[in-house]
Amino acid sequence: MLKPYITEPLTDFTNHHHQRAFQEALRFVEAQLGRGYPLIIGNEEITTEKRVTVINPANKTEVIGTVSLANQELAEKAMRTAQSTFESWKRWKPEHRINIVLRAAAMLRRRKHEFSAYLVKEAGKPWGEADADTAEAIDFLEYYARQMYRLKDGVPLEQHDGEFNQFHYIPLGVGIIISPFNFPLAIMAGTTIAAIITGNTVLLKPANSTPVVAAKFVQLMKEAGLPEGVINFVPGSGAEIGDYLVEHPQTRFISFTGSREIGCRIYERAARVQKGQKWLKRVIAEMGGKDTVLVDRCADIETAVKSIVLSAFGFSGQKCSAGSRAVIHEDIYDEVLEKVIAKTKELTIGDPADPNNYMGPVINKAAFNKIMNYIEIGKKEGRLMTGGKGDQSLGYFIQPTVFAHVDENARIMQEEIFGPVLALCKARNLDHMLSIANNTEYGLTGAFISNNREHIERVREEFHVGNLYFNSKCTGAVVGYQPFGGFNMSGTDSKAGGPDYLILHMQAKTTSEKL
Repeated sequence: MLKPYITEPLTDFTNHHHQRAFQEALRFVEAQLGRGYPLIIGNEEITTEKRVTVINPANKTEVIGTVSLANQELAEKAMRTAQSTFESWKRWKPEHRINIVLRAAAMLRRRKHEFSAYLVKEAGKPWGEADADTAEAIDFLEYYARQMYRLKDGVPLEQHDGEFNQFHYIPLGVGIIISPFNFPLAIMAGTTIAAIITGNTVLLKPANSTPVVAAKFVQLMKEAGLPEGVINFVPGSGAEIGDYLVEHPQTRFISFTGSREIGCRIYERAARVQKGQKWLKRVIAEMGGKDTVLVDRCADIETAVKSIVLSAFGFSGQKCSAGSRAVIHEDIYDEVLEKVIAKTKELTIGDPADPNNYMGPVINKAAFNKIMNYIEIGKKEGRLMTGGKGDQSLGYFIQPTVFAHVDENARIMQEEIFGPVLALCKARNLDHMLSIANNTEYGLTGAFISNNREHIERVREEFHVGNLYFNSKCTGAVVGYQPFGGFNMSGTDSKAGGPDYLILHMQAKTTSEKL
């Protein structure tokens, strides 16, 4: 039996020993910057002429690395490699796959600060956010190993006299993993490990803004003993290889995290049965949110303010779970607004390598332009209370921005901005709060701040989101404790880090033998 699952502790950076260790990791990573990273297909490392230059979003002059990009010919090569490897990998005993993943978790734990330092440099994550990202990646490996151990022998069935019935799970085949920039280690590792620990092989296509940490993870898995060809590392553009792989007749499933627009495109294209395809492709999708913090009339004000600000501005609002809107009972609206503005003004912004900065940059120029455009929209839809300015002279920095007195149907209350922009809205009563909470096309996370038990229980039933928090921020789901996934246009509610997530990567087989 495996020991019980325990979450990876977050690093206490108030401890001077931990501070020095992390600074040493940053110096180590800085010495590695600028290197080239090839594709990995089976046992081959392939360097291509077409590459992406990955830069530090906090310092555009600093090159993190150059990463080779796959074309369709190489994507096809990776698909054939994954197919042939699947025939042997699917026959490995689950215990042996589990051993590799547990070893990888131990190796990642020993190199935790190194991987977190890459997240600071490549993704622009402040120390605490980077540390939490790496801890979550370790949690995914540890948790999914234990879940596979529980599932390896199937599920008991009823038995008739003279008959032996069995129910067990078998892997699907080749999967395409399309991972996002905002959790470039945790989500990338979690989705990849869920696929391979269940006996599948994968083509890993990380976000082009953050492929270096993915390359480091693939190398770590090789060092942990993963056979060649189980993970094939194929960065590339969505237009060139993304659609090609989604539509490929040998693709068995797609695991995607990203925007609603791209998720819907994948869902549509995966539904088409191609020539030579003999299954319906499975799609696991997490597609974003427009998440709300509700503040009841009887709420503790300090809890409400802290929850609103942390939900809105952690990692510069670049989380699908970010609380980008707050709906506050009209009786306490002015007091909460005043304190939210004051607390937001206390947030420091700058190079995330400096531990004194709470917020770093947004990920790239396209994100910067999009968010600044939404800020201009917000100036027409509400009252700008603080922030509203951006500076891209050195990196892509945008001030934490608060708009007040926003109509519940305004664009900045409805559309996912994916940046440090918060909209505040008044509500007359609980009915009005719930009406606003459920008035978007999304249904990912939400929070309700209240001391009224009757209201809490009503909100528990009527706030239609996949992850709901009471008297807390609406971000920071913990693997195994708060399985994560949303309703409506937030995706397929696949509940990453939950007890049924691995089953999505397998199919059940029933056998019945007459005795």
